[in-house]
Amino acid sequence: MKKFNFSVDLINDSILKSLLIFSIPILVSNIFQQLYNMADIAIVGHTLGDNSLAAIGASAAIFELIFGFALGIGNGLSMVTARNYGANNKNLLKKSVAGSIVIGIWITVGVMILSRFILMPLLKILHTPENIINEAFEYINIITMFIGITFSYNLSSGLLRAIGNSFMSLVFLVIASILNIFLDIYFITSLKMGIGGAAIATVIAQAISVILSIIYIYVKEPILIPRKKHFRFDKKLYKELLGQGLSMGFMIAIVLMGTLILQYAINGFGYLIIAGHTSARKLMGFCNIPLTTIALALATFVSQNKGANKVDRIRKGVFYANMMDIIFAIGITIFVYLFSKNMIHLMSGSESEIVLHNGSTYLKIASPFFTILGVLLNLRYALQALGEKLIPLVSSVIEFFGKIIFVIFIVPKLGYFGVMICEPLIWIVMAGQLGIAFYGNGYVRAKK
Repeated sequence: MKKFNFSVDLINDSILKSLLIFSIPILVSNIFQQLYNMADIAIVGHTLGDNSLAAIGASAAIFELIFGFALGIGNGLSMVTARNYGANNKNLLKKSVAGSIVIGIWITVGVMILSRFILMPLLKILHTPENIINEAFEYINIITMFIGITFSYNLSSGLLRAIGNSFMSLVFLVIASILNIFLDIYFITSLKMGIGGAAIATVIAQAISVILSIIYIYVKEPILIPRKKHFRFDKKLYKELLGQGLSMGFMIAIVLMGTLILQYAINGFGYLIIAGHTSARKLMGFCNIPLTTIALALATFVSQNKGANKVDRIRKGVFYANMMDIIFAIGITIFVYLFSKNMIHLMSGSESEIVLHNGSTYLKIASPFFTILGVLLNLRYALQALGEKLIPLVSSVIEFFGKIIFVIFIVPKLGYFGVMICEPLIWIVMAGQLGIAFYGNGYVRAKK
């Protein structure tokens, strides 16, 4: 009987077909990832009330910053592995896996230590209301204490994607997501653990996903298992890994630092606005799953084809990815305009008109710009996959300073409406900058 192959051939198969097949497990994985993030919000909102919901919202920007940094580093490191896989260099592939593990350990230990000292000061700097600051600290403190688990999951799933296997990480995540929802309900409603129970449930679910991923890689994907000799220091490789990983990590972190600044402005509007904004942001993350999925799939596609030196496939892959994003974004926008208020109510459990109206309006303003956001994400990840480290960082810096300008000059005049229009306008500028950079890239323009 022929052994089923979970890996997709991104180098030789039909471009559109391979991108779609590779994307589907990532799409479902991201949906379940959002579901077990949203489970915290929905269960907390329905069982513990608006104050606890706002506490998660007030800490959300810090959580996203730390989680995004770990995610970015994991994705960046796996891009190097994908390029070596595309080049069919098994020795360098194993060395890149070993280097990724070493670098990941040092970075996550550093983040864990640093977070012990900065969480409460950050919550205070962000103007977190006194009636929710202790709950916000309890939640984010537990999450960051186990950031190593989050990084390990991102790295293991990223390495599987690097060799074209996006299916198995989906299987592990589905199991963990279902477990997380049951643990949320048990810890919060049965054990009365409050907001800390939601955080512990998330950590346990991620840990199980990590264990399953490692077991599978060890048994079924020996190409990703380095030996002792592969851990020897290689200056050139470590420079590439650090450059790619930190570039991706800081790119996401800088964007989310801008979100922290926005959160400062939002926290000043009171807990009802925070609750509505929290629900809207979670729903927006869910709506954007197809866009981030395609960008992640494209990153692996571009990395492997860069390793195989197939530039024409890279150009066509970016084009197909952009077309898919535009189609998805139009459908999402229509759905948002029809059901946004119902979705906010379902997410928050709140009957407050302030929560429902502001959350719904936020989604309606942002959603027409999802087409631009999708193209932006594709160009950013494609440039990273090509080995460009500076240009995606520049786009993040543009977004960061754009948010600062809005908080200082626009939000004081327009209130929460200024927050609503901030990101869509910045997306337009960033998409233009990244488009010029990608299509002007020497490698992309070569071999016409």
